Amino acid sequence: MDRYKRAKALVDLDAVVHNIKAIRDNVPKGVKLTGVVKADAYGHGDVPVALALQEYVDFIAVATTAEALNLYYHNIYKPILILGPVPEFDYGDIVKHEVRATIFTMEQARAISKEAVAQNRKAYVHIAVDTGMNRIGCRYDEEAAKEVKEISKLEGLEVEGVFSHMYKADAPDRDCALKQFERLEKFIELLKKEGVEPKIRHISNSAGSVRNIGSSLDMVRAGIVLYGIKPDNDMDMEGVELKQVMTIKSMITHIKEVDKGETIGYGATYTLPEKKKIATISFGYGDGYPRTLSNKGYILVHGKKAPITGRVCMDQFMVDVSDIPDAKIGDEVTILGKDGDELITAELLGDLSMRFSYELSCDWSKRIPRIYLRDGKVVGVKDYTINLYQDFLK
Repeated sequence: MDRYKRAKALVDLDAVVHNIKAIRDNVPKGVKLTGVVKADAYGHGDVPVALALQEYVDFIAVATTAEALNLYYHNIYKPILILGPVPEFDYGDIVKHEVRATIFTMEQARAISKEAVAQNRKAYVHIAVDTGMNRIGCRYDEEAAKEVKEISKLEGLEVEGVFSHMYKADAPDRDCALKQFERLEKFIELLKKEGVEPKIRHISNSAGSVRNIGSSLDMVRAGIVLYGIKPDNDMDMEGVELKQVMTIKSMITHIKEVDKGETIGYGATYTLPEKKKIATISFGYGDGYPRTLSNKGYILVHGKKAPITGRVCMDQFMVDVSDIPDAKIGDEVTILGKDGDELITAELLGDLSMRFSYELSCDWSKRIPRIYLRDGKVVGVKDYTINLYQDFLK
């Protein structure tokens, strides 16, 4: 793996399995699980994560048709649900491959029905209900319930599910999430009066599944928690123990003694208060490392904190290794993850950089190869610069 020494992300698939099992143990027995792998599994790699998950989940969820088809073409056999709206020009593909579409209007339903009839296939859909987020979905009133009844009568179409999305389930105050849950339950009752009873009802997201809000329905959707990241940095995980999935490593490319009064990096934003030993790291915002960590972030070198000095550049940044005398050129350093007794988490980087941990996870650059581990051994590699999967498709 020397070719990946400049930068690499180690993705622990055993940690993914641990995290989905933690959610399974936390929700009521018999509740179905969806593993959410949208945005390339939040930057971790959708195919390897889905392969690791599919033994433990009932559905895999994504955000777009392209994401769904990528999983289908990599032989993911669990049903795939697209959580976002699907444009009409994609209906042919999703019907052909039995991908579940999210819909919430009669126009969408008729178009999918028409495509299903043309292909002589059945199209499976989940009705999105807007319970307060005001993003997508039908209303939770009688008029909407009557429309869903008409949708359910369309040829070639099965209303397999009905769902909503919690937008504040990670807040200390549960009232908002509970209100949304009550609204969805109300709509489910209205559907039942119309003779429509979807088999899969779901609202609980990562935070909801940890706090068991909405997990009395048929399914919960586990997203960010799969990757060992809290839904909110300050959220009480209520006994659900997660394992961080990703570790990011880089290397020292240069070390020099810099005199008192000298400055470091672009804009001369750091002036040395005394003579220091400064190391250059082959990593930067081109790799997804936040520039806002300039002069306040740190990495781990030989298990010790090395503070960033000066601005983070696109491809490099500098750190103070004066207190790490054994640091040398070629040494591996930890950008994210554990080294010795120290741990850098996505939540910590989010706090330090004033960015959202989900965002950071999704934004790690394709310039960083992903190395996949099971039982501590490399089982696959995704080198985005070459754009080939290795080892997974033997």
